[in-house]
Amino acid sequence: MADGRTPRGGGEDGFPPVGPASAVRPFLVTAGRVAGAGEASSGRTMPVETQLVATSDGLDALDGLSFERHDIVAACRQPQSIAEIAARLKLHLNVVRVLAEDLRTAGQLSVHVPDSGVTHDASVLRRLIDGLRAIPDSRGVLRDSD
Repeated sequence: MADGRTPRGGGEDGFPPVGPASAVRPFLVTAGRVAGAGEASSGRTMPVETQLVATSDGLDALDGLSFERHDIVAACRQPQSIAEIAARLKLHLNVVRVLAEDLRTAGQLSVHVPDSGVTHDASVLRRLIDGLRAIPDSRGVLRDSD
């Protein structure tokens, strides 16, 4: 809800439970577009790690937004990456990119693209790999390291 309360039927993390993935084809959701207005003019797409946060204007307009746009803004009460939103809402990654760009243009989302120098730093990738290896599998067994 726009006032920050958990919607009725919300999960323990404050987000409503996600049902089955929509049968609507991605090109229908984006009206056939493969890039948002800003992406089309710059020729660059938002990286999957781009953080999205709902603006106060977006939260105020929440009840007037339709379908996926509503769900994206509602999910972005807390900072979320494009990849997290796509997974949470069971939407195609590029659909989220296009709609996020539209919502940014309308002033309903704030977009924070990480510094490309940091995201391409090998030490960050090494720490990520080490962190993933530290997670036990379903049998509780850790993966072997290099």
